[in-house]
Amino acid sequence: MDPTFKRPPPAASSSTTYPPLPKLEVRHPSTLPSHRFLRPAKRINEGPDVSHFLISKAYRDIGVWILQLNHALVPRIIKESTTTSTTASISEFTKDEQQQQQQQQRQQKAEEANEPRPPPTDALAAKLQLLRKKKDEQQPTEEIKTFPLPRHRNGEGVDNQEEPESIRQLQRLLKKVEAIIDEAPPDPGPRRFGNVSFRKWFKLLEQRADGLLREYLPGGVLRWEQGAAAGGSGEKKEEEEGTETETETETEGDSDKKTNEHTQEVVGPLEELKAYFLGGFGSAQRLDYGTGHELSFLMFLGGLWKLGGFEGEENDEDGEVERRIVLGVVEPYLRVIRRLILTYTLEPAGSHGVWGLDDHSFVPYIFGSAQYTRPISSPNEPTPLEGSVPNAPKPSDITKPTAVERYRTENMYFSAIGFIYDVKKGPFWEHSPILFDVSGITDGWGKINKGMIKMYNAEVLSKFPVVQHFPFGSLFQWEKDPEAGVPVQSVHMQNQPVASAASAAVTGGVGIPTERPSGPGAITGTAAPWAQKPSGGVTGTAAPWAQAPAQAPGAGGAGAGMAPPMTAAPWARSTGAGAGVGSSAANRFTPFKPARGPGGAPHTGPPPPESFPSGTPGTASNQFAVTKAPWAR
Repeated sequence: MDPTFKRPPPAASSSTTYPPLPKLEVRHPSTLPSHRFLRPAKRINEGPDVSHFLISKAYRDIGVWILQLNHALVPRIIKESTTTSTTASISEFTKDEQQQQQQQQRQQKAEEANEPRPPPTDALAAKLQLLRKKKDEQQPTEEIKTFPLPRHRNGEGVDNQEEPESIRQLQRLLKKVEAIIDEAPPDPGPRRFGNVSFRKWFKLLEQRADGLLREYLPGGVLRWEQGAAAGGSGEKKEEEEGTETETETETEGDSDKKTNEHTQEVVGPLEELKAYFLGGFGSAQRLDYGTGHELSFLMFLGGLWKLGGFEGEENDEDGEVERRIVLGVVEPYLRVIRRLILTYTLEPAGSHGVWGLDDHSFVPYIFGSAQYTRPISSPNEPTPLEGSVPNAPKPSDITKPTAVERYRTENMYFSAIGFIYDVKKGPFWEHSPILFDVSGITDGWGKINKGMIKMYNAEVLSKFPVVQHFPFGSLFQWEKDPEAGVPVQSVHMQNQPVASAASAAVTGGVGIPTERPSGPGAITGTAAPWAQKPSGGVTGTAAPWAQAPAQAPGAGGAGAGMAPPMTAAPWARSTGAGAGVGSSAANRFTPFKPARGPGGAPHTGPPPPESFPSGTPGTASNQFAVTKAPWAR
């Protein structure tokens, strides 16, 4: 244990009662007649839509689902006492076996007591030995249970024999998805951006998605599919008779937005889940992968939870099902994604470069820090905000490659750090400065876990580039949550792209405008004072050289009050009757006309000499006397 860590606060006593933590609702097929599955559609088209998203039912469910998974990974304190041990032994063994076991324990304790110990070398050593003995006697009879990653051998889990069938089915689904990589090998040759073969892989996944989901989705979800198929014919008949199609109601204040006027198609549950499933494996158009795609896959699992796709989820009080989802499905999913990134060199989607937490993922840092946080004694005890589990590695160990290799097979945080070491070279503080700063926290992994959740809300759920592609249907609804408060207008919320009402005609009401609108509602360039039009007309400039001089006394005529000539150069002076009257109209813009000589040619000065004096032949004096420079003498 790191000595710099603060001692965690004592765990709450067993007598303390906590209210049940919120969990994602589980729906039953009996509610199918009143529930209609909708094809997920895009709703976030501009910056202000993010503000609505933060008060929607979908945002509420996303937060509840992530916190539910996070709390399930927090270590637990298991109480042990003599009474419970005796009761358990009676139920498992007969009385004879129990007596025999107790006799063996007494013999073992007697041997340990009679075991000779080396005499202390001095008084200080004897005192330390006594303190050690007292410490061993005062050890509480409590066992701390942690939840590391399952062991794997040749890509398959070794500890998954006890996994429920729903988890094993999803693991088989991910293996099928990963196997498609072998059918779409990357194009050879170096490339700066993503490999175009990823589009071939994604197309194969799209073509097989329906069959894969029907084959490997848990049986609880298939019950909904059968019910939807039975009621589909009746719904279709009603639509043919002229009934209104399913249309999401607009929230208050959004009636003027065309982007919210969507009519969604009624589909089956598999079709709605498929949108989140395919959205969890990157973008074939942009050849990238980011936290938005990671969010989509988490909501695919959340949709399965809502439809009762996991065994025992309703009666699970200690989060056992949620732990199996994270350790048995989310971590294998991240391994598939990392192989896709390495195979097709997928670009980071919406990344901040070195100033982002990670180029592609975020949730492994949330769940990984929860694995090392301070243990709790009750399933309903809130997630600790500071402290660490005993014998946890130090946060600063992420800067040591040897420590990362040791812990990456048991912790999701170190597993994500290990992938960074696989793809990036150089000093850790240089290519991952944010993670390097986080490694300096001394309040334990609980503090890191708290900060990661806050950062996820600010950098993922509140950012337009990340959530703009998230679709909304019946499982995760765009409608406003009646219990939601007003979202805080942070710096992230204020700097969002906005499409004005005047540009709606340019963009068709969808997306961000790319042209400058014109007409009565056009946006002016600037409101600076120098750009305002004065009442008396627009003047070019107010510089002194542009002002007209005062009129000379007695001057009048047509040229009175007009501007001076363009220049006062000699060639612009007039030699006529208007000479000397600088402000007269007759003298303005009068060009200089040189006097003409005989024959009509302009007089340009004396003619050149007809001959030049010559000197003694063969000497420099015989040259033309063009210059008097020393070198010409």
